[in-house]
Amino acid sequence: MTSSSLNILACLFAIGSLSAAAGAADKPIQVFILAGQSNMEGQGVVAYDHPKHYNGGKGNLVWSMKNSKSAALMKHLRDGAGKWVERDDVRISFKDQREVRTGKLGIGFTGYGGTSHIGPELQFGHIIGEHIEEPVLLIKTAWGGKSLYKDFRPPASGGSVGPYYKKMLEEVRAALAALGKRKYRIAGFVWFQGWNDMVNNDATAEYAANMVNLAGDIRKEFKLPRLPVVIGELGNMGEKAGGGMLELRKAQAAAAASPKLGKGTVAFVKTTPFARAKELSPNTGHGHHWFGNAESYFLIGDALGKAMVKLLRAAETN
Repeated sequence: MTSSSLNILACLFAIGSLSAAAGAADKPIQVFILAGQSNMEGQGVVAYDHPKHYNGGKGNLVWSMKNSKSAALMKHLRDGAGKWVERDDVRISFKDQREVRTGKLGIGFTGYGGTSHIGPELQFGHIIGEHIEEPVLLIKTAWGGKSLYKDFRPPASGGSVGPYYKKMLEEVRAALAALGKRKYRIAGFVWFQGWNDMVNNDATAEYAANMVNLAGDIRKEFKLPRLPVVIGELGNMGEKAGGGMLELRKAQAAAAASPKLGKGTVAFVKTTPFARAKELSPNTGHGHHWFGNAESYFLIGDALGKAMVKLLRAAETN
């Protein structure tokens, strides 16, 4: 992260309009780490509607806000003037291939730059922002085409620690350093990944153990033994998927249920109900990216956020 990016993020959290809540500038920033591969980066198309390359816009965010089953749930994404909403109380930091992007939560914090796509972070941030009175920072750290078996391999799994496990921690620590003297609390970890492990039998066989180790090592790294962890299902193509994808889903659910991670501290979120038909999606040939369907990414973020809120509430009562 460049010094200019550090200064920008620090300034963003210093301004008085950070939150409407009185004294918000003095409250610890609640930090959520969002990690994974390309579907965490975000592949939901916002407005592209080329008749050949984007199926005439079917399933993009603009279309979905008018025509999808979730249209009513999406109303808050635009203001009365039709502009995309940006939240003052929720900020995001994401390092794409070109630069570190920081700012108010809104559309566009994906690997494409600009405002062309969304990922799960958008609605996740809205859900968390509505639940938490303190200011929120989402640190998104994701790369396409990466496995948990090798690329994100955690220390507790033995062998060589994955280079992207190390990069993930580097990016998180850089974003935290950017807060300067502001107090913060790491409040949750969200994982949305699985495709590259699904296509490798050895990786699928190890997935549950590696996922448990990943959650445990993240907790150890930040000295938070009961840090809430949310695992998003590899739900591409919905319930009809078979073979290796079903095995990978079972492994994800098994990891979330592992007693090693502590009862009530981990949630497994089914995402299969959010799959949409390719005929009603922008990228009809991209099943690995949910066909670019913006409603899918919105609903995934919604479910991940609600699962995190449930864990946070449970932690408050314990």
